[in-house]
Amino acid sequence: MSRAPESTLSADPLRWAAACAGATLLPHLPRLPIWLGALAALILLWRVLSQLKAPSAAPRFLSPLLAVAAGGLILFEYGTLFGKQAGIALLALLLGLKYLECQRPRDVQVLVLLCFFLQLGLFFDTQSPLTGVGALAGAVLATGSLLSLHTRHPVRAQLRTAGVLMLQALPFMILLFVLFPRIPGPLWGLPADAFSGRTGLSDSMQPGAISELSQSGEIAFRAAFRGEVPPPALRYWRGPVLTDFDGQRWTIRRSTTADQPDYATTGTAYTYDMTLEAHSRRWLLALDYPAAGIADATYAADFTVLGRTPIDQRMRYAASAYPHSLVGQNEAPASLDGALNLPEASNPRTRALAEQLKGRHQTPEHIVTAAIAWLREADLAYTLRPPRLGIDTADAFLFDTRQGFCEHFASAFVVLMRAAGVPARVVTGYQGGEINPFDNSMVVRQSDAHAWAEVWLAGEGWRRVDPTAASAPRRIDGGLAAALPEDSALPFLVRPNLTWLRTLRDRWEFLGNAWNQWVLGFDQKTQRSLLRRLGLHTDDWRQMGMAMLIGIGGLLAALAWWAQHRAAPRDPLQRAWQHFERKLARAGVPRLPWEGPADYANRAASHCPEHADAIRAIAHRYARLRYSAGPTAVDGKALHSQIKRFSI
Repeated sequence: MSRAPESTLSADPLRWAAACAGATLLPHLPRLPIWLGALAALILLWRVLSQLKAPSAAPRFLSPLLAVAAGGLILFEYGTLFGKQAGIALLALLLGLKYLECQRPRDVQVLVLLCFFLQLGLFFDTQSPLTGVGALAGAVLATGSLLSLHTRHPVRAQLRTAGVLMLQALPFMILLFVLFPRIPGPLWGLPADAFSGRTGLSDSMQPGAISELSQSGEIAFRAAFRGEVPPPALRYWRGPVLTDFDGQRWTIRRSTTADQPDYATTGTAYTYDMTLEAHSRRWLLALDYPAAGIADATYAADFTVLGRTPIDQRMRYAASAYPHSLVGQNEAPASLDGALNLPEASNPRTRALAEQLKGRHQTPEHIVTAAIAWLREADLAYTLRPPRLGIDTADAFLFDTRQGFCEHFASAFVVLMRAAGVPARVVTGYQGGEINPFDNSMVVRQSDAHAWAEVWLAGEGWRRVDPTAASAPRRIDGGLAAALPEDSALPFLVRPNLTWLRTLRDRWEFLGNAWNQWVLGFDQKTQRSLLRRLGLHTDDWRQMGMAMLIGIGGLLAALAWWAQHRAAPRDPLQRAWQHFERKLARAGVPRLPWEGPADYANRAASHCPEHADAIRAIAHRYARLRYSAGPTAVDGKALHSQIKRFSI
């Protein structure tokens, strides 16, 4: 049996398809190469303009030719047709090409499916509330495009219908969100390039690394304290500890790990819930000094907290800190030897200064104090844009340029301490944090990235020393913006003079945090906890499947009832007449679709002659009231009473 040919498209579905494709492509443009985004947009625009001038189909050979060319260009740009970035780019070009060949309703349906895939692709880069709103708007447009294939209504009415359909699907979405099994790990097992471009601390440090990171206003993590909040001077968030030095770059030294840190906690404890943004490394940022108890974590010998796997998605964990504890009192001799190593014949002027300090002071503690005093008097400038340093970085910073960021201060100080015979190392992490007044959480940004030093003193262990504070004490108490000159190139939303914009940012980040906790944070552990409270066991897939089927069945029944209730006439005369029809139908005389009141009454009267007079009287009254100039409420009540008394 041959299939009937599909009808060609009218202008209305084509306009809807163009709007849907354009709205879907727009949020992807900032993430695509400029040439690629421009090409996809130009294909769409050219097709729209050609439709406006003279509606016609594009030549048959054009789409395959452009598709091959698009594949070649993407292969040239990314080196592959697979992976997140290349896949999104390919779909973006295919979207334009599909619109180019839209001639039949089926073409629009395929284009809408492509739009849905690309809207889903937005969540590969960010899962913010704004992304959710954008994807929802795109879904409404896509649904409107499908509706345009079957109905022709004004744009506002079409959008309203699409919105109603989306609202009807909302309960099903919520049910599946709660009951569908959560898969641990990153979103759908994204490919290796899924998290490329993420900012954060590195496992090495060289001059300029942290100053570059500090120009980002992105959130690194949030901490919600359960009680007392530490003062600014104690807000040191520990990250990678760097021990090995080759003269230019500091790197991590591999060390043993354990299930809990090797020190006795003393002093005030600070307990908090951490929400750490993904950074694709293993370390878990923690307030110094981290105590035992962080779930699924190990503790390195240098007191770095490590996750079991790289942090490829936002992570929440509870932690405690004891900033006044003595740590590393029983440090192994091999570790101390490693904290004294310096490249031979490097930084001669810094070594000479170290010899002077050793000659004037007898104990390591006095040497440390004297070195900080020397830095304070050396008139060193704290700046985001320090000059380039030579081969001997400590010499160049301390005696030549005298300008640097925190990594310059920390690196030079540790070199000075090692040259003076005091074991020392660099610690990177974050310092500071500001309270969001709308949820009282502490927000720490990439602009708060910091480096400081630790020196080892006999009888005390590792002591934190922040050489940056010697030249820029306001950095510790007031943050980065307070320590830098007013003309510094700070991130826009970190600048202190934009109070109203910071308030707006705090409100938005409060909403984002709530979204993270309640929507994105609904992981496997949270789901199991919720379902246990509801009496369901997530390990029994049959029970979960039955719960989903019952839930979906209940929602379908509720939707059917709502549709029937909504379809019920609001006119009291019509409601009364339908009640009369139901009574006659139960007696075996249902109304036929083409029958009016008089014809229906005559047929029912002949079927039930003993009730003929009552049937004709009700039909006559209904017809008189229905077609009269203006029936009153009293007339409607009279008809309703007459039908109510009627019995058959």
